[in-house]
Formats: sequence, C-alpha cells, structure tokens
Amino acid sequence: MIPRRLALTLALAAAAFTPLAAHAQADKATINALEGYFDFADANAGTILPEQIPAEDYKKFYVLDVRDAGQFAKDHIPGAANIEWRQVFAQRTKLPKDRTILVYCNTSSFAAQAAMALRMDGFENVRLLYGGYNEWKARGGLEAYARASKKS
Repeated sequence: MIPRRLALTLALAAAAFTPLAAHAQADKATINALEGYFDFADANAGTILPEQIPAEDYKKFYVLDVRDAGQFAKDHIPGAANIEWRQVFAQRTKLPKDRTILVYCNTSSFAAQAAMALRMDGFENVRLLYGGYNEWKARGGLEAYARASKKS
C-alpha cells in the first residue's frame, strides 16, 4: 500500500501537470510531419562516429557547431561554422543543400534537435556527430579515424 503522504504528493503532482499536458496537444499538420519523419528516419538517425571520418574528409562536410558562441570561441572542430542551436532552424537558408552538414554540440543532445528540425524541413544531407564535441575530442579529434585504423 502506498503511504498516504506519497499518494497525496503524486496526486498533487499529477494535478499540477494536467493543464500543461492539455496545452501540449500538437496540431494535425505537426502530427503528420512528425509521423512522416519517424516513418522515414533510419535506426541510427543519421549519426556518424568520429572514427568513420578520415581527417581530410572534414573539408567535404559543412561542419556546424551548434554550441553557444563562447564555447565555440574556446575550441571547435577546425573549419566549423557556428550557429547556436536555438537559431539553426531560423537561419536554415544559410545552410547548404549540396554538401553534407555534420552537426554537433557538446554531447549531441542539442545538435540532435537541430538536425531533426532540419530533416523535417527537407534537409536530407544532415548527419549528427555521435557523442558531440566531447566524444570527438576523447576519441582523438581529427585523428580518430587514423587511431581506429591502427587498432584494426
């Protein structure tokens, strides 16, 4: 049996969030777009590992760092452009459709949101750097592919 105090706490929490859930209903067009996206999305959601990218191939990508300007200024993947993740969709006309866009943040969480929004808008050329900048650095940065090749 659930203690009375815990039951009351759970009931209050549920009541507090009920209005939010009621307002969170998406319109039909949004629902259709999301359903279409998830029907189309592959299992890895377009992710790519640092070990899969030879150093010279970074020049072929449009590398997009979606972290804030301060983080970008401290360090970033060489050649990357910076658009903070909240602004990527609004500035999507600046992005190429004829090159693969490699998008990253620190851990991939914000980059994944930006990538999903771009894909839903028709960008089929977006790849997500698995693990983000932190994982990229930990795996060897530009040399991750070379390191992995030596181990094989």
